[in-house]
Amino acid sequence: MKITTLLLLFFLSFGHRDDLNSTALLQKMYHRYHGKWHSTRSFNQTTEMYRKDTLFKTQTWYEHILYPDKLRIDFDSLKSGNGIIFRADSTYVLKDHKLFRSVKNENELIFFLGGMYFVPFDQVLSHFKDLHYDLAKFHTDTWKGKPVYVIGSDKADEKVNQLWIDQEKLVAVRFLKYEDGTKEEGTMEGQIPVKGGGWSETLCKFYINDHILQVEKYHDVVGGTAVDKSMFEPSLIK
Repeated sequence: MKITTLLLLFFLSFGHRDDLNSTALLQKMYHRYHGKWHSTRSFNQTTEMYRKDTLFKTQTWYEHILYPDKLRIDFDSLKSGNGIIFRADSTYVLKDHKLFRSVKNENELIFFLGGMYFVPFDQVLSHFKDLHYDLAKFHTDTWKGKPVYVIGSDKADEKVNQLWIDQEKLVAVRFLKYEDGTKEEGTMEGQIPVKGGGWSETLCKFYINDHILQVEKYHDVVGGTAVDKSMFEPSLIK
């Protein structure tokens, strides 16, 4: 009886893996982290900006995240008055302590890297579709020597939007996005555990058409602490 039970569990386990697809993977990620992910995160980062693959500028950015959909970045110092607020599907540019410009432009990484765990699961699925990820497509691959799941594509060289997920931690480690003849790529590495649950990447690299655009190195990552919600309100910019 004991041997039979072990064999049954063995085959059920492999059957479950064979049945995995993009929707089932998202459900697996959601089950692991929903209600168990830090609701806020603060850190500073060294930001290297590149032009024609050559470093031309380095800045320190100070960042605060409030999930599911808010991120504030202050350039050079917390009191510089220059930065960006991402809020839901909009981006607000700050200059000299004033709102300089606003545009409809979502920062999708906020959603991929934590925001998805703070909304109902059916909203997770619908938002991936809104972002043009084909959830009918799925494959497995290897990234940086580690096995990954890939949402949105059937093969690595397919020119479609795709999100690469570390199989062990179930966190995003790479995205590819194709729009209007432009290829955008981002990689997220060096994940560390964060107070309040979940993970934070500590090294991000972004490319346009395979040319390096920006490198971000995170420092002093703190999660699960109280943040002043007014800092994400463009109407309250001072």
